[in-house]
Amino acid sequence: MTQLETAIASLIYIFDKYSQTEGKKDTLTKGELKTLMEKELPGIMGKAKGKDDCDKLMKDLDDNGDAEVDFKEYVIFISAITCVVHSKCPSKPKK
Repeated sequence: MTQLETAIASLIYIFDKYSQTEGKKDTLTKGELKTLMEKELPGIMGKAKGKDDCDKLMKDLDDNGDAEVDFKEYVIFISAITCVVHSKCPSKPKK
């Protein structure tokens, strides 16, 4: 697989890994989302560990209002984080 294909497969694997521990198997509960952030994004999300931070993030991500994060909402979350990290990256590859 290419690097991009591997990255896509990793995004799917990580969502599935955490979404299957509580509640519905195709969504992330607030607890699953918090665990995912702590384990998979410690360097990026290290400051968002408080209950209020997680509650706000969950509310922001939960586009359809079902109190869970589905795969589409998860991908939007990962895309937003990726954009922020990219904008702060000091050295970008030359074209």
